[in-house]
Amino acid sequence: MADIDQIKKLREETSASIADCREVLDEAKGNYSKALEFLKKKGIEKAEKKQDRETLQGIVESYVHQRKVGVLVIVTCETDFVARTTEFKNLAHEIALQVSAMNPKDVDGLLRQEYIRDSSLTIEQLIKQTIGKLGENIVVREFSRLEL
Repeated sequence: MADIDQIKKLREETSASIADCREVLDEAKGNYSKALEFLKKKGIEKAEKKQDRETLQGIVESYVHQRKVGVLVIVTCETDFVARTTEFKNLAHEIALQVSAMNPKDVDGLLRQEYIRDSSLTIEQLIKQTIGKLGENIVVREFSRLEL
């Protein structure tokens, strides 16, 4: 049986459901770091099942760095409800920051890049984790980067 404090901590850190947190903690026999890894893997598996779903909603995120670099990113999802969530907006912002800092050539290149805040993740893995949390397919449609 999973410890309630561990469930709370895991949920706060990952935004996963209580049921998923309890399940991975039980599977990991109470080992928090193993449970975290199981949860990441579970999120990626969920994301892969959703990748063929149509994404017609979303947002355009902008970021300007020191008035020298400007980025626009279009990130889409399945519903307007998810597009308005803080989690989705944060993901779009992080992707805009990534484009600003790393100047990828195209969306495929962006997805393969190491995430600037956590080199153990690629941008594609970051997106898949968010898909696992939000339960909808998420796609980076396009981006534009301007530099002075």
